[in-house]
Amino acid sequence: MDGSMEAFLEATNAQSRLRVEADLGDGFVRLRSDEAQRRQAIHDIRSTEDIVIELLRNSRDAHARNIYLATGREGDTRTLAVVDDGDGIPESMHARVFEPRVTSKLDTMSLDKWGVHGRGMALYSIEVNAESAQVVSSRPGGGCALAVSTDVKKLGEKRDQSSFPVFQLGEAGAVVVRGPKNILRVTCEFALDARKQATVYLGSATEVAAALYACGKRSLTAAQAAFVADPFALPCTERLAAAADPAMFRALASTLGLALSERSARRIMDGAIAPAAPVLEQLACALGESQGEGDVEEPKPVAKPRRKGERVLALAPDDLAAFAGRVQEAFRDIARDYYLEADVTPVVRIEKDAVRITIPVEKQR
Repeated sequence: MDGSMEAFLEATNAQSRLRVEADLGDGFVRLRSDEAQRRQAIHDIRSTEDIVIELLRNSRDAHARNIYLATGREGDTRTLAVVDDGDGIPESMHARVFEPRVTSKLDTMSLDKWGVHGRGMALYSIEVNAESAQVVSSRPGGGCALAVSTDVKKLGEKRDQSSFPVFQLGEAGAVVVRGPKNILRVTCEFALDARKQATVYLGSATEVAAALYACGKRSLTAAQAAFVADPFALPCTERLAAAADPAMFRALASTLGLALSERSARRIMDGAIAPAAPVLEQLACALGESQGEGDVEEPKPVAKPRRKGERVLALAPDDLAAFAGRVQEAFRDIARDYYLEADVTPVVRIEKDAVRITIPVEKQR
């Protein structure tokens, strides 16, 4: 046998042995713990939406009161950034938190509708399934910023990412959720479930940066913001308020995992870009309701009972997604002629007497 082939086979067998703790005979083996954990991590995360939930739960369990989720997609790459005002992570642990069984919850763990949290496997599972995952900024008491990117060809996601979920009260008083289980829906479900613990914001990187800028402006006086010696000494959620100009704003945003142009930074500082709103406020608007101060009430059904013979338009999810795709293609020509961002996701809502289309408008970066 050729020597190079023998070397190849020997290396392959060596790799197999590294994954096995014991050969039990008859084709059975006992895996090493690290190999078993790796396989479990691959199983734990099945989609982009699973990563979103784990990131949100991670912030909640770090006692964050405000969680900002920025999401975007370019080609087959999905980007996610989560910025919170939670406990924070020491710099020495920024890489190690992605190792298996590493957790700050020695004596506690949480159980919610998505399962057990606190085993030290969530961030490891994300790192195993994502193209990249990192703590881009964090310190104890200063919150945390995490950035994740995935390849949607390797790790799938719902094709329809534009449809807003429908929340209604069922006959037994339980909340019934309808619509594709996309990023919007899982974020809304989490925001509703964790509403007494944290406020969740969702938007593009530009919209989230605008929300963080507004948060910093509320927390810092003009004099404090102007004389900040070290912006990195500020909590993650307040840092952007220390920006003296668009170039500095863009640089500080990148340290939070938010990629945007200097032009977008200028528009944010000029107040020309609306900040990302709390998810439950977006949900209330989608339902045609307004929420008061204090605890958010459970959504109430807004549709009136249909009269006999009354017809209501109902599109299959695939047809709705295809229609949104054609709207997006039609918008690309306008975007090209007017120097707008073309890679935006139209939101199509089917209402009783209308089909309403909303297209986000952003200038090119």
